[in-house]
Amino acid sequence: MISPFRVALASRAVRDGGVVAYPTEAVWGLGCDPTDPYAVVRLLALKGRNPDQGFIVLAADESDLAGLLGPLPPEAAERMRATWPGPATWIAPAAPGVPDWLTGGRDTLAVRVTAHPTATALCRAAGGALISTSANRSGSRPARSATEVRWRFGNRIDALLPGPLGGLARPTPIRDAMTGTYLRV
Repeated sequence: MISPFRVALASRAVRDGGVVAYPTEAVWGLGCDPTDPYAVVRLLALKGRNPDQGFIVLAADESDLAGLLGPLPPEAAERMRATWPGPATWIAPAAPGVPDWLTGGRDTLAVRVTAHPTATALCRAAGGALISTSANRSGSRPARSATEVRWRFGNRIDALLPGPLGGLARPTPIRDAMTGTYLRV
């Protein structure tokens, strides 16, 4: 059961510029408001991550990605919609003006419309899409429990939204929306 109180606390932390931890389909994630440069800098520092890598943007609804994605050919949009909501991440054309911290300086953006109930509740309560990246230092194994998240990050995160993982053994597959090619299986 998802606690509305815990969702409210975590979503408030996101809206206030914080970094939060939450369960996803396979591993624990760290997230923040994708439009808040200060929150993104904190997230990069927590992970020890290179900003040139870009991030996955996680949404509860496809409409939360409006303004982030550029025009898609109908067949690419159909490919993506056929897997959403669900554990499928797609690399798609980014809209003009999407910040480099999301794209890693490329003209594409990684996006996912999740079906994970806790992640979905957090996105909706926070008011839209979130950055989603694994809860670990870059190069380390992703956290698979709330205890691991607390052990690794302690009070350096602003909230932890408890819940079970979604049951995948590995992080979500990543595919190219234009070709359907798998980039990560």
